[in-house]
Amino acid sequence: MGDGVEHDRSGQLKQIESGLLPGEQVIAVYDAIGTGTGFVGLTDRRVIIQDKSFAGKKYAITSIPYSKITSVSVVSNKSWAGPYFSSGSIAINVGTISYEVEFRGADKSHHVHNVILDFISR
Repeated sequence: MGDGVEHDRSGQLKQIESGLLPGEQVIAVYDAIGTGTGFVGLTDRRVIIQDKSFAGKKYAITSIPYSKITSVSVVSNKSWAGPYFSSGSIAINVGTISYEVEFRGADKSHHVHNVILDFISR
């Protein structure tokens, strides 16, 4: 497993692979930076977010089916005149809940944004 899958850390990829549904395929797994989030996994069915911000050193793995995502945003402190994906952050909106994730590198946020946009636009 994991052949050809874009990922930052093999342990994170293995964690995603261990929880796949029958026939589900991993697209990418990217390490997240900042408080709370451990990583984001993309499959052909859902977005998987690991959140480490719970009290008592607990963490949650949250699965978000693409059909429940209402929008995906690029989060930036620069104006639109600057580079589009300069921040390396995205926001995934599910109803009234927003999951903001920051990545090391704008290329990863660009990839996550485009994969999610592709699935929610279908």
